[in-house]
Amino acid sequence: MGSFSDQHKVVFKVLFNAVSEGIIVVDRMQKIVAVNQAANAMFGYEKDELIDNHLSTLIPQKYRTNHHKVADNFMANSQHRQMGSGRDLFGLHKNGKKFPVEAGLNPLELEGKVYVMAIVTDITFRKKQEQEILNLNAQLEEKIIKRTQELRETVLNLEAEIKRRKEAENRIKEALQKERDLNNLKTKFLSLVSHEFKTPLSGILTSTTLVGKYTTEAQQEKREKHLKTIKSKVKYLDNILSDFLSVERLEAGKVCYKCTKFPLSKVINEVLYDANMLLKQGQKINYPKNIDNLEVFFDEKILELVLTNLVNNAIKYSDKNTKINIEVSTIKDSLQIAVSDQGIGIPKKEQEFIFKRYFRAENALTNQGTGIGLNIAKNHIDNLKGSISFTSIENEGSTFFVNIPYQS
Repeated sequence: MGSFSDQHKVVFKVLFNAVSEGIIVVDRMQKIVAVNQAANAMFGYEKDELIDNHLSTLIPQKYRTNHHKVADNFMANSQHRQMGSGRDLFGLHKNGKKFPVEAGLNPLELEGKVYVMAIVTDITFRKKQEQEILNLNAQLEEKIIKRTQELRETVLNLEAEIKRRKEAENRIKEALQKERDLNNLKTKFLSLVSHEFKTPLSGILTSTTLVGKYTTEAQQEKREKHLKTIKSKVKYLDNILSDFLSVERLEAGKVCYKCTKFPLSKVINEVLYDANMLLKQGQKINYPKNIDNLEVFFDEKILELVLTNLVNNAIKYSDKNTKINIEVSTIKDSLQIAVSDQGIGIPKKEQEFIFKRYFRAENALTNQGTGIGLNIAKNHIDNLKGSISFTSIENEGSTFFVNIPYQS
């Protein structure tokens, strides 16, 4: 064993061959001075073949440069330590193959000379097991990811199926509700026919009979009175039928709006011409000011329908000798038409329901009406990006505001 004494050789021989780990002893110049049988077998060398060789013989080429720095540092600060903590170490077999190792370094001083004993363990099997564990973990993670994705897709499919079924259920419910509404509409229509049509038809029949009896020129005034009654009743019936046709078209989504540019005065004049036939004794409609040059881009027929409804209601729910005011103003990008009356007003507790279909306030039940006019008006105005609102005080009157888009 190099420069060791015979006594030291005996001691090293007993110690080295008693352990299963590889033991390699080097001097300060990193020359191998002792190797046990386990180390020879580990690195593939015969007995005493490594003696006097440099330690780099057992280190792969790519790690030798860094190893010299580590070895020099260890010699300068000799103490027991685990070599290569935190990084992989490799040994070089005689056949040129590298293999993973662990090495513990131990400084020795014999006969005034410093040596380092390296206890080397071949960890090829452990590394293989670790790699297998890593591979298994990776496979397990892949399976988890795959199963999670499959589960997520299953959940998404279930959610989509639930959503489709809910949508189908809602469509069925909506269809059933529409069918119920239609049946209610038919029922209410028949009820209204019996109530709302009976009185005007009776008036028309009576007036028609009397007109036939007034044959002389002196009775012309009486004829005119009954002819006016007939026109008024026919107009009332026509309005009712128009309302029901509007409800049917709105429900079926068959309303086709046609916006054009037209003078506002044209529509108001037509509304007031028809309304004049409904005026009670002493009632007066105040025509709006400064509208001769106002032109709007809107659905002309819808605006006429809405204003007709509001003006006719103002007449119907106001007493004799009252005034109905129509005012027009511009507010930002809207044109506002206000219809005010001095009528019975709407009770405060019932105002939130006034645009509901078939709703009629308690104080209006004695007046003829279907309860669908305001609902139709609001639906049309909303569809055309406008708005309709009101203020009302019971027994003092109401003001309805119609706002439609307007560019001056």
